[in-house]
Amino acid sequence: MIEFEHVSKSYDPALAPAVDDLSLSVRDGEIFGLLGHNGAGKTTLLKMLVGVLAPSSGRILVDGFDVGENPLEAKRRLCFVDDSPDHLLRLKVSEYLGFIADMYAVPDERRAPRVERLAREYGMEGRLSDTLQALSHGMRQKVMIMGALLVNPPVWVLDEPLTGLDPRSSFTLKSSMRAHADAGNTVLFSTHVLDVAERVVDRVGVIDHGRLLFVGTVDEMRDHFASDRDESLEQMFLELTGGAPTVAEEDL
Repeated sequence: MIEFEHVSKSYDPALAPAVDDLSLSVRDGEIFGLLGHNGAGKTTLLKMLVGVLAPSSGRILVDGFDVGENPLEAKRRLCFVDDSPDHLLRLKVSEYLGFIADMYAVPDERRAPRVERLAREYGMEGRLSDTLQALSHGMRQKVMIMGALLVNPPVWVLDEPLTGLDPRSSFTLKSSMRAHADAGNTVLFSTHVLDVAERVVDRVGVIDHGRLLFVGTVDEMRDHFASDRDESLEQMFLELTGGAPTVAEEDL
């Protein structure tokens, strides 16, 4: 379970906060989609959750552990797939996965079978000896996802995880997210690709200018916009945020 309690983050006191007094609970056993246009505050919120950034105020709990007061205990319970896969580029894929397994103390007898299975599922069987810098953006993204699935902690935090993935890998990741949540775990992911979120999430939160505008199921969003029960998630998003989301050309 993830809990944000009155969390705010300001980069400059003279400017509006990137995250503004946000409170939210993400439950065990659900996939929660955080929706917002680019610059809405999604990445800032997730980086505070995983300890990359410190909140200006408020607190964040992962399975009851305060990220600020007990960072190691909180981090042991989550994995994070960043929106940029450009990390440790001089390592080979196998070395990167070994490093992640070491960080999370994955037993030796579990590593090789998991790496073999994940490489097969994500079409990376012949690339384990390649360096990350030799891979395309999409392949690097696969490696980051493989690292998260290799350690398999209770809480998955994914920032725009489907960007750059081919259709097969995208389907595999969504299936893995569903299985993880169905096993009683927690999946929190951000996206601005609304039709993807509509097919995947159990609940959704809409964030705009750092403030949480709505939390609930897609059906509850439709009830909120009761004038048209057939309204798409994209149409509802536009009404909530008052404008069109910024969508990269490759996502259209």
